[in-house]
Amino acid sequence: MGWTAALLASGPARKALGLLLAATTIALFVLNLRRAGERTGRLVERLQTSERTYEIQRQMLDAASRRPPGRGALVERLRDGRF
Repeated sequence: MGWTAALLASGPARKALGLLLAATTIALFVLNLRRAGERTGRLVERLQTSERTYEIQRQMLDAASRRPPGRGALVERLRDGRF
């Protein structure tokens, strides 16, 4: 155990350890940024999908509000060419 303490007390070993810790910190930071970017991409995709779904539902409700009230009205619309 005495030789490890003496090794870490030397200047070059301490500098190498500092560089190793700095490189590890930077690598972990970059990996965290990548993961955050992937998460953001998934959220954007989910938002776009829900917006498309809501737009389709709105179109369906709009079409349903304009439907003829009965068969006779439907026949009249078909005869007039307003369908």
